[in-house]
Amino acid sequence: MIKVGCCGFGEARQKYFAEFRVVEIQATFYQPPKPETARGWREKAPAEFEFTLKAWQLITHEASSPTYRRLTEKIPGTRLRQCGSFKPTAEVFGAWERTEEIAGALGSKIVVFQCPATFTPTEAHKRNLKQFFKRISGKGFRFAWEPRGEWKPDEVKALCEELDLIHCVDPFKSAPAWGKIRYYRLHGITGYPYRFTDDDLGKLGESCGGQRQVYCLFNNVSMLEDARRFLHMQIWPARTPAYRGH
Repeated sequence: MIKVGCCGFGEARQKYFAEFRVVEIQATFYQPPKPETARGWREKAPAEFEFTLKAWQLITHEASSPTYRRLTEKIPGTRLRQCGSFKPTAEVFGAWERTEEIAGALGSKIVVFQCPATFTPTEAHKRNLKQFFKRISGKGFRFAWEPRGEWKPDEVKALCEELDLIHCVDPFKSAPAWGKIRYYRLHGITGYPYRFTDDDLGKLGESCGGQRQVYCLFNNVSMLEDARRFLHMQIWPARTPAYRGH
C-alpha cells in the first residue's frame, strides 16, 4: 500500500524505472513539456509505473512568485496578472487544460496543487478554490492540495471534504487533515539539504501504517538515497539496521 519515489527523476530515467514505481513530475509546474514528450516518458516506462505531477504554477502562484523565473513561455504582463490563486479567469483554466493534457499523456491518476504561503485562508481565496475544483471535477483524476502558511487544520479539512481533495503534507511537519489516500511530500526536516536518518525513516514507516494507500515522494537533496533506504525498509524491515545503501 506504500508507493515510494522522488519528486523528479534525479538520475537516468531507465535506471529510475528499474528502482522505483512512481515519480512526481516537477517540470509541469514551471513549464509544461510538449504532450509528445510526456507520451515518450509514458511509453518508455514499465506498464505498472505511475506518474504523478504538479499542476502548472499559473494556476496556484501569482506572477510575482520567484518561480516564474523558470517560465519559458512568453506571456504578456496583462495576462500574467490574471494568473495564480485559482482565479476564475481564462488564463487559470487555460493553464489547467495544459496540465490536464500532460496528465492524460502520462496516464496520471493524481495531480498535485502546491500553493505558496501567500495563498492565505481569506474568503476570496476559499471562494476561488471552490469554484476551481468544482469546475474541473469529474475528469477522472484525484487532486492533492498542499496548502502552506496560516491554514488551520479545520479549515483544510472542511475544504478537502467538500471538494474531495487529498490533503498533501510533509508528515514531519503536519498531519493530513482529511482523505483516505495519503500523499506525503518529504522536503527535509530542516530544509532541502537535510538527509533523513534511519530513525526518521522508521517514524515515516509508522505514519504509513494501516490500510490506507500512501504515496511517499522525497524532495530533498539526497532524495534518491533516502527513497532507496526507505523502500528497502518496507521490503526487508528485519534487515534494516544492517543496510548501508549497498
